[in-house]
Amino acid sequence: MTEGAVAAAAFAAVVATASVLAARARHLRPTGALPALDGWALADRSLGAGWTWLLLGGTVFTAYTFTAVPGLVYGSGAPAFFAVPYTVVVCPLAFVLLPRLWSEARAHGHLTAADLVRGRHGSPALALAVALTGILATMPYLALQLLGIRAVLAAGPLGPPAGPTADLVMIVLFGGLAVATYRHGLRAPAVISALKAAAVLGAVIAVVWLVLRRFGGPGGIFTAAAHRLAADGPSTASLTLTEGQHPAFASLALGSALALLMYPHVLTVAFAARGPGSLRRACIGLPAWTAVLALFGLLGIAAVAAGIRAPDGVAETAVPLLVDRLLPGPLAGLVLGAITVGALVPAAVMSVAAATSFVRDVYVRHVHPTATPKRQVRVARAVSLTTKAGAVVFVYGLRDQAAVNLQLLGGVWILQIFPAVVIGLHSRRPHPRALLAGWAAGMVCGTAAVVREGFSPVVPLGPQGTVAVYAGLAALLLNLAVTALGTLLLRALPHRAPGTGTEVRTP
Repeated sequence: MTEGAVAAAAFAAVVATASVLAARARHLRPTGALPALDGWALADRSLGAGWTWLLLGGTVFTAYTFTAVPGLVYGSGAPAFFAVPYTVVVCPLAFVLLPRLWSEARAHGHLTAADLVRGRHGSPALALAVALTGILATMPYLALQLLGIRAVLAAGPLGPPAGPTADLVMIVLFGGLAVATYRHGLRAPAVISALKAAAVLGAVIAVVWLVLRRFGGPGGIFTAAAHRLAADGPSTASLTLTEGQHPAFASLALGSALALLMYPHVLTVAFAARGPGSLRRACIGLPAWTAVLALFGLLGIAAVAAGIRAPDGVAETAVPLLVDRLLPGPLAGLVLGAITVGALVPAAVMSVAAATSFVRDVYVRHVHPTATPKRQVRVARAVSLTTKAGAVVFVYGLRDQAAVNLQLLGGVWILQIFPAVVIGLHSRRPHPRALLAGWAAGMVCGTAAVVREGFSPVVPLGPQGTVAVYAGLAALLLNLAVTALGTLLLRALPHRAPGTGTEVRTP
């Protein structure tokens, strides 16, 4: 067999193992249980600390993260490392917020963020806005998992991403995932997450070890990269942050951390935990995934040092190309297979989360209020298939950059539900109509700012636009200001109590 054939066989072995594990997820299903949406979507809220850590880390750290972050480092240099402090900030935030949200969801039988908002604020309109925002932000995120697989296949043994073999492999992989998720719900990605953790950790250790040995340590990598950038002439990439980049770097890290915890797939995994104690222990272990991400970011610098030439507009192929160049065929196939498996876990969870939100907060609340639990599960399964099919169509129907642009907007959008979901946990509840007005203001202004800057997540602020900050965080601050002012005004205005002619003030 040729080296390429051996690499393809190793790649196929990793992916086949993931498929077998997904098919065996039925063994985690309790026998005799009647069909129910929380059983399909949340694995009956039965995941212990270990499974929660595997699934939460496997969901938060996607395959596209492991290719896009080093690709961004490859193309932009130091500013792209905001992803490391961002995932560090996520850990304490998750430790504080997720157990509290879990307790409220468990006490009232909530399955989604919109359920929490409806139960806490009593506003169907606000809950619907939260649900639709979550679904809208999730769809491009799901499509990016396919782009992560395409980036791997672009450099792997199956040829360029436009090749028919690579396209067929990607569709088959997603098809197998769709079937497993349809049958077993959240249990399918939970089982695969164990393989993902082992495969990704082994892959990054192997590649980093080879890179360090080639360049003589981390210092050698940065020195070689600096020489390469100097030899190539003027470049947008830089190995250090300039003073003007500090606000953008800090706001991107903080805003991205706040946004991540609001995505439906993250909350779905959190609500599937056995209890708040299991969730806290899982959050304590999340920095291990951050360390893996930092190592992948280092590989972006190594790709520059090694002289990798990624095609224009697809910098995310830099690390797969580096792997293909440095590693022997069998090991390269295993590493690229591990990154591919890394896309399957978040893709499955995202489809489950989107389907659950649609069924609970749109279908049952506004279309079929008397739907039985069995029918809810049936509809959720159908919607999960539809979301995956939509992701495939999305990837082939639009340019890759269009998917990235929509994902950037998705981060801005999902951040605008933060006040509705989180505010009220530890303080006096704001007025629901003020929350809805704040959400609308943040959505409109955040979208306009990103589009105006050519779909850049960083926008200029200040009298002369001298300070560059993350658009999502700027929109959130506007959202909070509108919510606070609206709450003061609405609570100060008198209204008539139902069934009486007496004017009262909202307490």
